[in-house]
Amino acid sequence: MRKLSDVLLQRKKIRLTPFRVKEIIEDISEIPQGVQMIQAPALWEKSNKGEGVVIAVIDTGCQTDHPDLKDRIIGGRNFTDKGEPDNFSDDNGHGTHVAGTIAATENNSGVMGVAPLAKLLILKVLDKYGSGNYQNIIDAINYAIKWRGPNKEKVRIISMSLGGSTDVSKLHDAVIKGVKNNIIVVCASGNNGDNNSKTDELSYPAAYNEAVSVGAIDFLKRITKYSNSNNNVDLVAPGDEIISTYLDGKYAKLSGTSMSTPHVSGAIALIINMCEAEFGRTLMESEIYAQLIRRTTSLDLDKRSEGNGMLDLSRI
Repeated sequence: MRKLSDVLLQRKKIRLTPFRVKEIIEDISEIPQGVQMIQAPALWEKSNKGEGVVIAVIDTGCQTDHPDLKDRIIGGRNFTDKGEPDNFSDDNGHGTHVAGTIAATENNSGVMGVAPLAKLLILKVLDKYGSGNYQNIIDAINYAIKWRGPNKEKVRIISMSLGGSTDVSKLHDAVIKGVKNNIIVVCASGNNGDNNSKTDELSYPAAYNEAVSVGAIDFLKRITKYSNSNNNVDLVAPGDEIISTYLDGKYAKLSGTSMSTPHVSGAIALIINMCEAEFGRTLMESEIYAQLIRRTTSLDLDKRSEGNGMLDLSRI
C-alpha cells in the first residue's frame, strides 16, 4: 500500500518559476550578452570550455535535434506521466532555453553557452504547461545521483530553474543527498519578488541552505523587480532578456531567475575544469562552492537580494 505522504507528493504541484518570453528569433550568430557579462570567455582556454563536465538539467526537457544542442546531450529521461521514459523532448521551450545558456555548442552560427563543451543530461519533470509534481523532481535528483555515462561519467552539477512554495522534507533530503555525493545543486531563487529586499519570498528547492540560490540582474547590473529576496540567496547573474536556444531550432529572449541559473551552472563547469587541473585532484562540493563565491563582485546592494554579488569569472 502506498503511504499517504507519497500520494501527496504526486498531487502537490511544482512549477517553473514564472518567466516572460520577450521575443522569438529565427536566426542569430553571437556570444550572448549574458555569457559575456559574466566573463565566461576569460576562462574558456584554462577550462577547455567545460569539456567532460556533466550537468543534469531538471526542467521541461530539451529539443534534442536543435543545431546548437544536439552534440551536447549525453542522455536523458522523462519523469512525467506524458510519453515514454526515453522521450525527453521539450514541448514548452523553457528547458531548451536553459540548456542553451549552459552549453550551446560552438558551430559558427546560433549562440554559444557558458560552457560550450560540457555535456547535458536532460531530465524532464515538467509538462508543456510547465507543471509537475514534487515526486518527479525527487526522482530526477536521485536518478542524476546514480546515473553513469557510457564512459562512467558522473553528474557534477544539477541545474533546476523551477520551484514551489511548499517545503517538502523528501525534496530537501534529495538535495542533501546530491551534495553528499559531491554534486553541486544550483536553483533559481524564484520570481515572486516585490521589489523590497526586506521581505522574504521563498521558493523550494532554492531556499534550502544546501542549494546554490541564484537571483537575477539586468544588463545594467540592477536587481530585477521579480527576483526573490531572502537570507539564502547566494549570488546573482544576468536574467533579463536573455537570448538562447528555443523550440523549432529557433532562439528567444526570455526573462526570469530561470535564465540566471544556467549562467551559474555553466560557470561551475568551467570552474571545475580549471581548478581541478590546477589542484590535480577532484574537488569536493564545498570546495567548488568556495571557488564559485570567490568569483563574485558585490554590487553594494542588500545581501538579501544579491547574496555574495554578481557572478564574475574574470576574478581569480
